[in-house]
Amino acid sequence: MNRFLPFWPIAASQHAQRVDDLIISFSLLIFCLTAPVFVLIILFAIRYRRGQPADRTHRPSGNVLAETSWTVIPFLLTLGFFAYAAFLYLDLGRAPADSLVIDVVAKQWMWKFEHPGGQREIDDLHVPVGQDVKLTMTSQDVIHSFFVPALRIKQDVLPGRYTSLWFNANRPGVYDLRCSQFCGMDHSLMVGKVFVLSQADYAAWLRQAGASGDLAAQGKDLFRDLGCSGCHDPGSTVHAPSLEGLYGRLVPLDGGRAVVADDQYIRDSILDPNRDIAAGYPAVMPTFAGRVSEEDLVRLMAYVKSRGPATPAAPAPEPRP
Repeated sequence: MNRFLPFWPIAASQHAQRVDDLIISFSLLIFCLTAPVFVLIILFAIRYRRGQPADRTHRPSGNVLAETSWTVIPFLLTLGFFAYAAFLYLDLGRAPADSLVIDVVAKQWMWKFEHPGGQREIDDLHVPVGQDVKLTMTSQDVIHSFFVPALRIKQDVLPGRYTSLWFNANRPGVYDLRCSQFCGMDHSLMVGKVFVLSQADYAAWLRQAGASGDLAAQGKDLFRDLGCSGCHDPGSTVHAPSLEGLYGRLVPLDGGRAVVADDQYIRDSILDPNRDIAAGYPAVMPTFAGRVSEEDLVRLMAYVKSRGPATPAAPAPEPRP
C-alpha cells in the first residue's frame, strides 16, 4: 500500500492489514458501480448533444433478470462488506485471555500508562512485538480518543467509565499516538509514541524502567492505607463482602438483580458504594470519591484481581434437622 500511496500510514499489525484490504476492496466495488454511470453520462452527452425527438412509446419487453441482478448483486456485496467491517470492529473488544494488560489514564493533555510490573510511562508506550496487548482505558477529565494510525485502532476514552481494545503489533518500530477527539485548547499537543520492541529489548526496557513493586503489591499497600482491610479482610469482625475470587463472579444485589464483578463494577463500588449494594450486606461503606485518583483505582483494581479469579461457589450444606 505504501509503495503506491506514500502518504498512507504503514500497517504494523494484522488488524491494520485487514482494515487496508477492506478499504481497498470496498473502494474497488464503489468504482465498479459508479464508473459505468459516469462513462455513460459523458458518452450520451457527446452523442446526443444536438438532441432528437423523444420516443414516448412503451418498450415491448424488458430483461427482468438483468434489472434484478444489477440491484441484488451490489446490495449483497455491500452487505458482505458491512458484515466484515462489523467483525473487525467487534473483534477489537474481544481480547485474548492471555493478553498483556496495560492500564491507560487520559488527562488534559497527556497519556499515562501503567504496566503490570508497576512501570509507568507518560506519552510513550512500550510493547513487545508479536504479543497480544489489551488496553484498559479511562479519562480523568473529558472525553479523549486513543488513536494509533499504524495499528488502525481508535477508541474513545470516557470519564467515569472503562473502555478497552487490543492489538498485536507484528512490526517493530516507533509509531505515532494521537488523541482524535477535540479535548480542549491544547488538544493538538496530546500526542505520543508507541514503541514496538523485540521480546529481548522489551525485557531490557522493563528492567531499565524499574518499579516500586508490581501494581497488585502497590494496590495492597493502598488497600491497607485507606482502611479497606478493616472490613474486607477474611478475619475482619465487620460484616463486609469478601474479595477472594470476586473478580469476574456474578454478584447478587439487593432488589434481586445480579451483576458481574468486572472493572466497572469494582470502580463504582469504590466511588459510589451505595448504588449497587451486595445482597445481605448493610449500606455502610463510605465513598472514596475525591480520595483516590485514577492511578490509585488502577492499583486497587490490580489488587482485587490478584485475589483470585472467579470460582464456582460451593453448595451450601444441608441444615441439620
